[in-house]
Amino acid sequence: MPATAEGLCAFIDASPSPFHVCATVAGELGAAGFRRLAETGTWPSAPGRYFVVRGGSVVAWSNEANPDAAFRIVGGHTDSPNLRVKQHPDLTSAGWQLVGLEPYGGAWLNSWLDRDLGISGRVSVRAGNVAEQRLVRINRPILRVPQLAIHLSEDRKGVQLDPQRHLNAVWGVGERPRSFIEFLADESGIDPAAVLGWELMTHDVVPSGIAGADGDLVSAPRLDNQATCYAGVQALLGALESETAVPVLALFDHEEVGSTSDRGAQSEFLLTVLERITLASDGGRDDFLRRMAGSVCASGDMAHATHPNYPERHEPAHRIRVNGGPVLKVNQNLRYATDAAGAGAFALACELAGVALQRYVHRADLPCGSTIGPLTAARTGLSTVDVGAPQLAMHSARELMGAKDVGDYAAALTAFLAPAGG
Repeated sequence: MPATAEGLCAFIDASPSPFHVCATVAGELGAAGFRRLAETGTWPSAPGRYFVVRGGSVVAWSNEANPDAAFRIVGGHTDSPNLRVKQHPDLTSAGWQLVGLEPYGGAWLNSWLDRDLGISGRVSVRAGNVAEQRLVRINRPILRVPQLAIHLSEDRKGVQLDPQRHLNAVWGVGERPRSFIEFLADESGIDPAAVLGWELMTHDVVPSGIAGADGDLVSAPRLDNQATCYAGVQALLGALESETAVPVLALFDHEEVGSTSDRGAQSEFLLTVLERITLASDGGRDDFLRRMAGSVCASGDMAHATHPNYPERHEPAHRIRVNGGPVLKVNQNLRYATDAAGAGAFALACELAGVALQRYVHRADLPCGSTIGPLTAARTGLSTVDVGAPQLAMHSARELMGAKDVGDYAAALTAFLAPAGG
């Protein structure tokens, strides 16, 4: 089934946290005949369709068509900037019940004010002498970070938000603290006394939707980078019959905070999965290294479309249009991993898919963001190219992209995973 804007909206609405992204991906893969493997178990030697989940990260592959071929990898990340629940969240101030929140990643803080927020993530729950992980989600407006009234600002131009003082969320009234974790546990059918730990985050409860007078836009939270997660899954499913490469999808948590974790792009997760794929089919270390030398990774992340109200903030010779096709991202100081070889591989994929290719360069006088691309390239030695789909309002609580770009992005990634002629 081709990727669609409606499909992307459904994917995002089902996936308010990185853990829910992995659950959504696992559901789609399971429906397509993929089998989930445990990292602690013995992996099957027979070719097939498999995936493994580690926390908020997932790696999936199919080696049915050509088990010994080199890998073609689409990478991305499951996390997005947001506001997350502190370890002692229960606060009161001026007769209000508050939940203590702190920013995660480079959240555009003012975009989180005056929004109806739900809660999602996972909790660690006592089950006898072990701790089990449970997904939780309250998808109704229980939290709100209120803006200061314009009449109370000194110059009526707003206030500079202090992440320590100004981002706590109102969730009721009263002078005595109420336990937010007990409330969450009760709402989730969990014994509050059994809760041992949590990774909880807020999300905008307004559903994603098709926007614009002509329905040619997508308005949604977490487009960065769930648009790549969705397009990557569709690309993997579309490349299952490839005989020229083993298609792999690798989606990592923690990109927005540097990727340094057990499941981030700087971890051994992808590297060990790829080696175990080779070892499971009776290949040796030399076989693995030879396969890696012939493998290529497309680091998929969103790209900056040229903003109509701030065109001067963009490189004037590299205008990027929404609904203008996938974006090749290049930075001479290696904030993106693209080199000439990687650019050639993705340009050929776009030609094969029949979609236009745009080329992005950041203004030289502004600091450039980065992706998992340079980290994955350095960690694995894989030839890597940075690509994406264009959007506005990156890192806002709600973002905007082109509806046509959803299908074009997935088509280009599909062609990248299944290169013609190897």
